[in-house]
Formats: sequence, C-alpha cells, structure tokens
Amino acid sequence: MLRRAIAAIATLAPAIILSFRPVPAQSGTPFDSTHFAGMQWRNIGPNRGGRSISAAGSASRPLEYYFGATGGGLWKTVDGGTTWRPVTDGKLSSSSVGAVAVAESNPDVVYIGMGETEFRGNIMQGDGVYKSTDGGTTWTHMGLEQTQAIAKIRIDKTNPDIVYVAAFGHPYGRNAERGVFKSADGGKSWHKVLYRDDKTAAIDLAIDPSNTSVLYTALWEANRTPWSMSSGGPGSGLFKSTDAGEHWTELTRNPGLPAGVDGKIGVSVSGADPKRVWAMVENAHGGLFRSDDAGATWTLVNADRKIRQRAFYYTHPVADPLLKDRVYALNVNFFRSDDGGVTFDSTITVPHGDNHDLWIAPGDSKRMIEANDGGGTVSFTAGATWTAENFPTAQSYHVATTVG
Repeated sequence: MLRRAIAAIATLAPAIILSFRPVPAQSGTPFDSTHFAGMQWRNIGPNRGGRSISAAGSASRPLEYYFGATGGGLWKTVDGGTTWRPVTDGKLSSSSVGAVAVAESNPDVVYIGMGETEFRGNIMQGDGVYKSTDGGTTWTHMGLEQTQAIAKIRIDKTNPDIVYVAAFGHPYGRNAERGVFKSADGGKSWHKVLYRDDKTAAIDLAIDPSNTSVLYTALWEANRTPWSMSSGGPGSGLFKSTDAGEHWTELTRNPGLPAGVDGKIGVSVSGADPKRVWAMVENAHGGLFRSDDAGATWTLVNADRKIRQRAFYYTHPVADPLLKDRVYALNVNFFRSDDGGVTFDSTITVPHGDNHDLWIAPGDSKRMIEANDGGGTVSFTAGATWTAENFPTAQSYHVATTVG
C-alpha cells in the first residue's frame, strides 16, 4: 500500500524526490564524546542579516555604531558599517538584545537590555541589563533578570551613571518586575519609578535633549500566549516626568489625545524644540499626534494606515535632533515627514523592510543607524544611501540533516 502511494505521488509530481532509509536501532552503549575532541565550530553561512530591534551610535565617534540581533547578541562597527564584529559572544547568558544605548558623555560606556518586545509569536526572553565600560570588550551583568524583555534604555547625556530602563516584563505571564526603572549609580542598584500593575509593560522612553530632568514614557497593557495576543487596555498610557523620573504625570487623556482603549504608544521629543513632542498611538481613532506645548495639548496630524499598521510590531516615531518639522515613522517601510507630520511622502529605501529603531547623531541629522529585520545599517546621507547587511545573524527556525 505504501509503495503504491509513493508511486502515485511520484507520477503526479515528478519533481518531488522521496528517499527512505532504515534508521539504526538505539544502542544502550553511552556515546563517547571524545570523538569530537579534535573538531571545531566554523561558520558556513549564509552571511545574511536577521532581525534587529535596537541600534545606537556614538555622538563623538562618527564611525562607531552598535546593533542588537534578536538571536545573535550585540554587534559593533568602528568603520562606519563597512565591517561588523560580535562583541558579546560567550560573554552573556542570553542572546536576544532588545535595547542598546551608548553614553553621550563617555562612548566607552554601553548598556544593553535583553529580550524582545516587538511582540511576534516567536520571541526570545532575556535576563536583564548588561554594561560595558570599555566599548564592548567586557561585560558585567547589572540585574533586572526577571524583566525578561526590555524595550528601551536611555542614559543621561551628562552623567553615564544615570540610566533608565523601560521594561516589558514577562511576555507570557504577569509579574511585578516591569515598568520604568532608574539607576543613579551606573546600574549597581535600581529603583522602580513608574509602575501600573503586573500586566502592564513600559514600552518606550524619551529624554528631552535640552533638559535631562524631563522624560516621557509609554505604558502598554499587552500579553501573549502561544496561540493569541492581546494589545491594549486600561493600563496603557502616556506619562511625563519633570524631576528625572522620580514623579510622573499621566497625559493619556490630555486635550487632543483619543478616548477609548489605547494599545501600544511610541513617543519622541524634538531636539530642535523641546516643546514639540510626538506620540504614535494605537487606538481606533489613533495615528501620529503632535504636541507643541510639551504634552499639555495634542493634535492628530496623520492617521494614515501606512505609518501605524501592525502596531504591536512597530509604532515608532523618531524626531530629528536639529529640524523641528522633520519626523520619521518606522513601519513596514521607512517614512519621513518634513512638514510636521502632516504628510509622509518621503519613503526612504533601506536594505531590508520591517523597521524598528533609529538613532540619529545629536549634532548631525545626516548621520544615523537604523535597525530592521535585516540587521543594522548606517547612513551618512540622511537615508539616501546605506551600508550593507551581510553579517551572519539570520535566525534559523529549522535545521534538517540527512541520515547516513
């Protein structure tokens, strides 16, 4: 019967090749691991970039950048993206980098947060925060293990010991180690400064470039199971602090922001005008909102689906540091507006789609690194040209071998 079925399949689809070989019976003799003593691992490719949701550069070193691979640790370039090398292999206990930040006052100080928060069904959890004080050569674990997924890390631009973490928490269950955390001693100790409940994450965090005591953050009530995802609820909201994160005021229902259920929110502050704040809001009446009075009131400037589709995977506005009316929207495609968010007619071509993070040099709007589903890519031309993504960080979902 089996042979007749195989013959029938071969007749209908001659391109299908079926091969059956006997599988040896299991032996009770223990395997001798010394058989592999003389063997070494080597990369056989392909050199194809995989997903990245975090990237950062150095304000003072124009050729130095980092991107975090969702399954391949942290990568660094010192030649502007021409070549890359892994800097965390064998040095961490987890491999998915969800956030990276470089201290503006000391570029040798780098913090990374582990675990994915772009909420696909196949995400990898992490084990907290790591810190390097020598540009990625060595790493020290700085705690927050049970956050499991970290969305953003922000560093005070004048003091590398003041650092903030937006922690998602357990993606598949409730836990209290989530929200916004602050350290004033370089990560040796952490204080939870904003927390809603055990099912609400912190998903974005922005520091006013002109006043490091002013912060904005977004909370997101969301969770996953292997078969479902929930985005939105009463826990979601937008907040502001004017005392370096010690106290927070909720902005969620300020004039101009939408009523109803909010989901994921992304927030960014203009470096050209600290009163201009952007918020991308997942809501039935959502879109890109702009405030010109530091969050007191808001205007919906763009509700186009192209900048807010598949909100759980994107929802990232990024303000230009020097041009008040320029703002970027990261989504399936990479968009730029030069008229205060009213139109996004400039579609920037990057080496790969699905765009997640963008760092722009604070003193040079043309210099940037972007993270997408193909890895990290650097531009010195405001997005007109980009470096290649040809590093071996592709995620392998299945591995198959032949028998014999």
